[in-house]
Amino acid sequence: MKRRRFINRGLWFSLGLGLASCGQQSSPESGTQSSAEGNGNSGGDGPLKVWWQEGFYPEESDAIRKIAASWEKKSGKTIDLALIAQKDMIGQIENALSAKTLPDVCYTGVGDLAVFPRMAWNGQLVEVSDVLKPLEKFYDPEALRGVRYKNNVTGDRSYFAVPIMQSGIHIHCWQSLLADSGQSASAIPKDWTGFWKFWENAQAPLRQAAGPDIYSIGMPMSRSLDTYNNFEQFLEAYNVEILSEDGDLQLNQPAVRKGLGAALQDYARFYQGGFVPPDAVDWDNTGNNVSLLSRKSLMTVNHTLSAPGSQRQDEEVYFKQLSTVPWPNKPNGQPMRHTIELKQVVIFSQSQKQDAAKEFLAYLAQPENLQAYTQGAQARYLPVMPQLLEDEFWKDQKDPHVKVALQQLQNSRPSFQVFSPAYGEVEAQNIWGGIMRSIATEQLSIEAATERAVKEITAIFSAWE
Repeated sequence: MKRRRFINRGLWFSLGLGLASCGQQSSPESGTQSSAEGNGNSGGDGPLKVWWQEGFYPEESDAIRKIAASWEKKSGKTIDLALIAQKDMIGQIENALSAKTLPDVCYTGVGDLAVFPRMAWNGQLVEVSDVLKPLEKFYDPEALRGVRYKNNVTGDRSYFAVPIMQSGIHIHCWQSLLADSGQSASAIPKDWTGFWKFWENAQAPLRQAAGPDIYSIGMPMSRSLDTYNNFEQFLEAYNVEILSEDGDLQLNQPAVRKGLGAALQDYARFYQGGFVPPDAVDWDNTGNNVSLLSRKSLMTVNHTLSAPGSQRQDEEVYFKQLSTVPWPNKPNGQPMRHTIELKQVVIFSQSQKQDAAKEFLAYLAQPENLQAYTQGAQARYLPVMPQLLEDEFWKDQKDPHVKVALQQLQNSRPSFQVFSPAYGEVEAQNIWGGIMRSIATEQLSIEAATERAVKEITAIFSAWE
């Protein structure tokens, strides 16, 4: 198959096949640099150029700065480290790919969903088996499975990224607001129907206690990444296997279409029933967190632990008022399997410093360094090495959030992008976010929504043939 094009949030890309120009983006040089000596990407004595997504918390950015400085001291080489906002990173990669000025090393939190699997397919990433094989004994096998991408140029499937942390889809709620509704977290049912009915039933008594402007379910219905991620978990709940593990599209199977329709109906009914804030159709990637933390929603679903993590310094809120609760069993009664996002670092094949880049990634992936980085991220993401969980930071049984999140890792699967990079286009175009918003604002029927999803995803995969 040949990759023709892909769309990312309104921007047309064509990786390696000529790029369209995009709007104004902040320059990588506006980020923080650990070494100011040059910013070229040529070989020789210049620094290793690293683009890194700016941390959600200051401690996360501080952690990568310290790791980079430590490697500089150990190796005698220098790093030009640019910290770039997540919203700007894709545009920076697009521009740099077109101009052949990509950095040597790159980390972005959306890379695993929309960028890196396709760049591996196009032969634009460096194969990093020599980095990972000496470290395989430390890694969770599922984490390694999640970076084995197919290179369509060579026909090989191999390691094309280094995993550094991971996350599932989490459910957070206010214990204090539950108490106002006459309920507690211990009363939440474990079956699928009972679980969601519990939250619906909490709204009326909660409004009597806290006012009419609070909603019981903070479920995004917009073109945000959260809508995409949350609906992917609903697909898993209904055992909807859109792709086989060989990457074959299975939307022509009646059982898959039926499950897709059921998942769409179940997700959308909360908004349709008046249990979701009306402005959820316009939320950005922080909207569900803001709604929860401002106590406009009793609960929300989020793909990291960022909501409780932002309250870690307030022990009363973090430990006693906010709670992270397990997902219910699937509608058929099976235990829930959790979709996992795998955060990863890559080396671009344009790099003239591939040896130095591999040395840096091998250093970064040492257990003690990944421990420092994930802890710097305030447990927003979770470790990819089981031994790191033995640290007291992760073993604190009093932590109501990390404990539940770690349990989710015991039964998980990688995203569909691992099986086929074409599925990254589903995220890039945010098929699920667009459909959910149309259901909410245009009264699109579930039948029409199902057909639209099948048509749009089939068209995406046809572009790869």
